[in-house]
Amino acid sequence: MLEAPTQITHQDLATEAIALIRQAGCEYGEIRLCRYRDRSLTARDRSLSNLSDRVSAGFGVRVLHQGSWGFAASPRRTAAEVRRIVALAVEIAKGSHLTQQTPVKLVPVEGYRDSYRTPIEIDPFTIPIEEQADLLLEINERLLGYGDRGIKKASSFLRFTQEQKIFASTEGSLIEQTIYRSYPGYNCTAIANGDAQSRSYERPPLNCGYEHIDRADLLGEVDRVATEAIAKVHAPKGPSGIKTTLILKPTNLFLTIHESVGHPTELDRVYGYEANFAGTSFATTDGLGSLQYAAPWVNFKADRTQPGGRGTMGYDDEGVISQEWYVVKDGILVDYLTDRETAARLGRGSSNGCAYADSWYNVPMVRIPNLGLEPGPDGGSHTATLAEAIADTEDGILIDGIGSYSIDQQRRNFQFGGDAFWQVKKGKVVGMLKDVTYQAMTTDFWKSVDAIGPKSEQIQCGTNLCGKGEPMQVAQMTHACVPVRVRDIFIGGPS
Repeated sequence: MLEAPTQITHQDLATEAIALIRQAGCEYGEIRLCRYRDRSLTARDRSLSNLSDRVSAGFGVRVLHQGSWGFAASPRRTAAEVRRIVALAVEIAKGSHLTQQTPVKLVPVEGYRDSYRTPIEIDPFTIPIEEQADLLLEINERLLGYGDRGIKKASSFLRFTQEQKIFASTEGSLIEQTIYRSYPGYNCTAIANGDAQSRSYERPPLNCGYEHIDRADLLGEVDRVATEAIAKVHAPKGPSGIKTTLILKPTNLFLTIHESVGHPTELDRVYGYEANFAGTSFATTDGLGSLQYAAPWVNFKADRTQPGGRGTMGYDDEGVISQEWYVVKDGILVDYLTDRETAARLGRGSSNGCAYADSWYNVPMVRIPNLGLEPGPDGGSHTATLAEAIADTEDGILIDGIGSYSIDQQRRNFQFGGDAFWQVKKGKVVGMLKDVTYQAMTTDFWKSVDAIGPKSEQIQCGTNLCGKGEPMQVAQMTHACVPVRVRDIFIGGPS
């Protein structure tokens, strides 16, 4: 009797790919076998407007041959297809070599045989879609209950991701990872006197399970969100064309960190790899160790190990183990966000693990990890709670949430809005404003921070939609931060 054929595993495919890459004489090679599941629900007013539950699976092979990269990918995970894709990747690398100017070099990395899984309590994909939809519709119904006071639109969402990857490389690594991400939120719009103003609430996008969808918390914020939207539509416009003091909540500050600290310190951007799509960076390597990026009491730390962080994982997409490091220390630029190639170009001995690809069919590139503002130390001369910062402010504006934003091609000049604004007078919050924006140069802004909140006020805010590269890839990361006060910042446009 013939025996049934043995089922080939993804580990077998990975092992086969690495053997073929070595046989082809490549200096380096890797394979990523991936499966992504994304579920998204959106409710608008009293109906479910969008429901998607998608799966994408396949593998990508990247090789380095004679100092040139080659990459190819396929959704067919078979032994024959692995052989074809490895050969194609090698052929592409040989073609790339014809126009090579400088051979690619990589810093060394240890080979790991390991696995990592996001710690979760409840798998979000085991929760019935009907239950998830009912929650969104209940949120919207409660928001629309303020219709007689001006709330005319309501929207809510739930988003979940499961990312499964097997990574193998010629360095000896075989790493399996499963990442879970969860993200809920909602907003409403008030209309009055020919104007429309919205107010939002989100639980930060984090790497965790359905336990992050706290029904009591989401419903418990509805009344506040609705009444603030109503107050906002009736509020006066903020002042314009002047300098003032800003007190920024973490829900606003995280985006400023993302755009003015995260992106400028991506080393591939510094070297010009992103010049065609999203610009370069003012934070060039001649200022490493000397550029006064911020006030001496301001520190920014990258941390791939941060519990719950949107960018937290065991290893990056080059098999570099997750770690933490300072990017700005005591106000000085001290490091960058690197992969193995850019770290070698900088003369470093290792990568700090920032390589990431958003799919099996895309090439890993340098992406912002979790990057946060360190809280002020207990008893520090520039440490102040939010309440203390407000009480110590004669005239200023308190800002919560994110709004419009723009930043130039070198990440030097920026403008940010917000979701809600309050006037601060003589140490007290005296009423809402609307239509406020602030603008500054990156280093001027961070040098003007004179109060930083304590650890007790830290919030893990972040983004699930950071675009980079051509073709564009989307990544996610957390920017844990505390409230800050910033002096003499220009708001609005010319008066």
